[in-house]
Amino acid sequence: MKKFNYLFSILFACAVAVNALAQKQTPPAGGKPKDFVLPQKKNSQLKNGLKSTLVQYGTIPKVNVNLIIKTGNVHEGPNEVWLADLTSELMKEGTTSMDFKIISKKVAAMGGEISVSTGSDQTFISGSVLSEFAPDLIKIIADIAMHPAFPAAAVERLKSDLKRQLSVQKSVPQSQATEKFNSIIYKDHPYGKVFPTEAMINSYTIDMAKGFYDKNFGAKRAVVYVVGKFDEAATQKSIEESLSSWKEGPEVSYPAVTPTKTNEVAVIDRPNAPQTTVLIGLPTLTPQSNDYVALQVTNSILGGSFGSRITSNIREDKGYTYSPYSTIQNQKGVSVWYEQADVTSEHTGESLQEIAKEIRKLQEEVPSKEELEGIQKYMSGVFVLQNSTPGGIIGQLNFIDFHGLNDSYLTDRV
Repeated sequence: MKKFNYLFSILFACAVAVNALAQKQTPPAGGKPKDFVLPQKKNSQLKNGLKSTLVQYGTIPKVNVNLIIKTGNVHEGPNEVWLADLTSELMKEGTTSMDFKIISKKVAAMGGEISVSTGSDQTFISGSVLSEFAPDLIKIIADIAMHPAFPAAAVERLKSDLKRQLSVQKSVPQSQATEKFNSIIYKDHPYGKVFPTEAMINSYTIDMAKGFYDKNFGAKRAVVYVVGKFDEAATQKSIEESLSSWKEGPEVSYPAVTPTKTNEVAVIDRPNAPQTTVLIGLPTLTPQSNDYVALQVTNSILGGSFGSRITSNIREDKGYTYSPYSTIQNQKGVSVWYEQADVTSEHTGESLQEIAKEIRKLQEEVPSKEELEGIQKYMSGVFVLQNSTPGGIIGQLNFIDFHGLNDSYLTDRV
């Protein structure tokens, strides 16, 4: 349990009041965890570097196709925060051959849907359709990735949308807490830049979005996942025909990150607010560590499950908060554990004391056999459920690929 002997960055941000009554309930005993069997997968790679993973799964005649490109907000410059978002929003506008309304209608006629989104580390072009349309969906996804139209007329409208999102998010206490927390943990690294300024967004041009695309998109950074029921030969042929001509682009590369190693406390004052957002966290083990699964168990015991110690303490016993939680946030080369809770303002100090008490207790005392077995069954059940859908399987396969893990991370987990 000494894994938590790192720094603690503590952040307070006052928020909106939420009144809740805590009730104690004794959960039923969990059953025996089911084994998880990783479905057989077929991996291949095109000459331009693009990788693909095909997995036959389930009985429903549907298929999920995800093209994941290893680029996102992490590749933005210091004055380019959310430029990746603008780029993906422009890609949503359509391709050089058809706009997104036509694309959406075509995919809807296939019994499915399609989306484009960007995260801190990756960009996703994802869709699902009836099984017989898998090759056609791949062609459309390839067209979006390779031939975005980047209509200049859409830029001002999309920038206005981003500014509205910025205004809304910066008014939310939890978002303010996250922004400050990340700036403490990551300093000047892109992970520490949560929000742009409005002036930044105003400065973005169509050429900047095109430049971000040209610099960061390409086959070498891309993986296609196809999971569900589909014609494997026709699907593989569509991948080869649709994506083999994509430029190789840059190699996969992420800026090195060194999280802060000093204790810091930050307070964002919101006078007369009836609620406080408390965020406490520290850098911890990454998924590559042999002790990572043990860390996940520790997190579930501490605050990462509804029956966890912190939740039982400050929600069930004390009634300070309604929905506290802890989690492990994994990004490229770094992982951070944190506990977040929205507590009544008059109990801010007591909440911090109780959270710290539960952390110390877990450091000093071994969990009982009953508690440990209960958490193990809970986590095993959740893991199997997470892998019971095509989307869930894609998420797990992408996780092990992104973090450079072996299949044993999944097959040996339960």
